[in-house]
Amino acid sequence: MRRAVLRVDAATPASRDRAVDALRALAICGVVLGHWLVTALVPQDGALHSASPLQRLPWLAPVSWVFQTLAVFFLVGGHVATRSLASAQARGRSYGAWLGRRLTRLLRPLLALLTLWTAAAAALLLSGTPFGTLHTLVKLALSPLWFLLVFAALTAATPLLVRLSPLWPLAVVLHVDLLRFGLHVGPRLGWVNVAAGWLVPYTLGAAWTRGELETRRAAWTLLLGGAAATALLVTCAGYPASMVGVPGAAVSNLNPPTLAAVTFGLAQCGLALLLRDRLRRAMRRPLAWAAVALANLSAMTVFLWHQTALMTTTAAVFATGRLPGLHTHPDGLRWVAARLLWLPVFTAVLALYWAVFRSCERGTRPGRTAGGGASGRSPVVRVHRVTDRDTAGAGHRVRRPPGGPQGLPPDPRPPHDARPAPSPHRAKPRVRRV
Repeated sequence: MRRAVLRVDAATPASRDRAVDALRALAICGVVLGHWLVTALVPQDGALHSASPLQRLPWLAPVSWVFQTLAVFFLVGGHVATRSLASAQARGRSYGAWLGRRLTRLLRPLLALLTLWTAAAAALLLSGTPFGTLHTLVKLALSPLWFLLVFAALTAATPLLVRLSPLWPLAVVLHVDLLRFGLHVGPRLGWVNVAAGWLVPYTLGAAWTRGELETRRAAWTLLLGGAAATALLVTCAGYPASMVGVPGAAVSNLNPPTLAAVTFGLAQCGLALLLRDRLRRAMRRPLAWAAVALANLSAMTVFLWHQTALMTTTAAVFATGRLPGLHTHPDGLRWVAARLLWLPVFTAVLALYWAVFRSCERGTRPGRTAGGGASGRSPVVRVHRVTDRDTAGAGHRVRRPPGGPQGLPPDPRPPHDARPAPSPHRAKPRVRRV
């Protein structure tokens, strides 16, 4: 274990900004824990229905402020994508090859999820499962898909967004909300904010790549300005305090994103930028960095399967009766305390799904095996080194460890073009007659 941890640390180039990976891991963990804390499956009228503790416990809304971290993920995604595109262009790689490689890893885990849930939905339907239960389960399992579709679209549009100011999509969100809530134009107009709302943190990531967010002053401006704007919108403009959707609520800050959700995301991005130096120091510890590297290698797998892990746990113990925090209505502090005790179980079930489906995200390369490759290196080291080549900036060179291919000792001979050319006057070899 210690040797593998040290190998991951040693294989990471010095030019890699480990704070970026740490922010991505924190964002994914925040979303997973947030969903587990505010999602309940309760039997009602002969079928399972989803419920949220925020319905009856609105004072728990600050929980959503901590765990609704999608803006940070889009910030990191915009930063990494623009750096990766610049690096690919510097190496002469085409846009199609660059996009294909990024989308393959993003969408490959999705095929496994869709395959399993297609088979599960068919089996449940044939077994006579109530349609209400089936609708609840499938909707919950496939809820992460909107994120993947938006993120994939923004990734494809990265060449057009490299120089785009975040103020432009922010202005779109502002005007859409003015038309929706001020002039009551119509709810369908709000879906414009699905693209414009998440485009704000994504273009902030591009601004980070351009060096416009390197100062602490810029980060403090985002944090304080975003927090102040969110407070005004919630207290004076009637926006919901919860930054996640609440079943039965007239307005959701997240579906589609509202101006309050976007300004709150600005505050989150400012805080993330302020934490960069501390995260860089923390990531100098080999164990912490190995954990973050492993989380980044399976980020999409964890994100796609965490709701399935919750539903698997709920269904597996349903025959034993209604257990607190799992099958009971989320209507009090007892439910919250019981749900906290279920989090380790959800994590263990998610680990099983991760063990089965992680290869769908990483894939294999020609001449290598999924268990570590022909070189015998840890898959974490091998895949993470591949990621370094994609995410290194155009102005940095990836440092390679000394030695020949696959860690072999270096060839003591000089390169072929550096060896002396054969002399035209070299004596002919003598042929001995037999």
